[in-house]
Amino acid sequence: MLDERRARMSESPIPSDFIHVESKLDGITVYAPASRVENIPDARDFKCPNCGATTAYSPRAASVTCSNCGSVYAIHADNVGRGAAEFEFTLETVKQAETYSAPEVLRGWGVTRRELHCESCGANTSVAPTELSTTCPFCASNRVAARTAMPEIFRPRFLIPFQIERDACARFSREWLKRGWMYPSDLVRVAYNAQFTGIYLSFWTFSARVQAAWRAEVGREKTEQFFDMSEMKFKTRHRLEWKWEQGQVALPFDDELQTGTTRISASLLKRLAPYQLNALVTYEPSYLAGWRAQSYEISLNDAWDAARGRMREIARDACDEQIDSNHVRNFSMNAAFDDEAWRLLLLPAYLATYKFAGKSYQIVINGQTGKVAGDKPVAWTKVWLIVGILILPGILLAAVALVLGALHFGTGGWFVLGGFLFVVGAVIAVILIQQAMRAGEA
Repeated sequence: MLDERRARMSESPIPSDFIHVESKLDGITVYAPASRVENIPDARDFKCPNCGATTAYSPRAASVTCSNCGSVYAIHADNVGRGAAEFEFTLETVKQAETYSAPEVLRGWGVTRRELHCESCGANTSVAPTELSTTCPFCASNRVAARTAMPEIFRPRFLIPFQIERDACARFSREWLKRGWMYPSDLVRVAYNAQFTGIYLSFWTFSARVQAAWRAEVGREKTEQFFDMSEMKFKTRHRLEWKWEQGQVALPFDDELQTGTTRISASLLKRLAPYQLNALVTYEPSYLAGWRAQSYEISLNDAWDAARGRMREIARDACDEQIDSNHVRNFSMNAAFDDEAWRLLLLPAYLATYKFAGKSYQIVINGQTGKVAGDKPVAWTKVWLIVGILILPGILLAAVALVLGALHFGTGGWFVLGGFLFVVGAVIAVILIQQAMRAGEA
């Protein structure tokens, strides 16, 4: 009986994606799904044909170079600029992009890569297979695990290559850290050894034409004369006359950038702008040689919702400008979006994290323009000292005036002067405190 069962099992077809595995029970044959093998379209490694060493893209040479023998290899990519092709924004193309069913939608990076997963902040970063670094560029944590890069990612079609050398980052960051007096005096020294990591960040771009129609009750001041019976004379009075008004605005939006990462705040990336999109080139894996990259974490639909909300706000402001009155009520607006289009890009940036007084702060440098943005600790001791200097003279002068007044000295002018100095100092101090609260994000 057992032999017959084995014979029947041997005749049963085994799925091609299953393999025979060891069984712990005698007489039982076990099959399990085969291990997944990474299959990245057009994948290739970058080795120098002359010496076999690992090559990397050089911003200075705008080519792939070998640090061992100095060989330079040109990258064959088209400079497309703002004319880079876009996807039409329809339900069909969105679905195709998300399921990778469109023939023009490619997967993977097009080059053999590893993926570093940060166990601290959760960021996933693509790196070259030869990179030995295990530090997260977003939070500087060493709790990083390496794994094979998955090929399902939607490959960007365009990017802006790095144009700023890594060596220039230290100079840019020092100049940025020195700006302003509200920061600790030893901030530059503490952040001097911050290590910058070059990384391509994912961004979405959106284009659309917005037709916004508005309707509102607008109040306009009317001046009229009336006869006051109590005083038996004509007087003038003002009243608001409310009428329904309407209008339309048409706004074109082109290449509105929307971040694809959640590891850097949108406000920080906004301060890093602008990127010059006329430098866009077609995606070529050679540009990633020796550099890190991050796939998008924010989906196309979520990014489009955010971009569309910002377009609505701009359209709302344009409608408000058409209303030449400060008195508006029951405002409503209907915005219609036409000719929607989108792209997925890679844009260059340098990241560094430094610690000061037990807290971590992030610096980001635009890899194309060298513009710096980041977070700085505020030296509140300095701020409060200046605030005290501003308001203390007025308080002291007013207090002296009160004491002398109690002794029957004529100090009324002193008291008024002290009050004036206090008010002026207090106003300046409030402005100063507000600036200090914003100074942490420079």
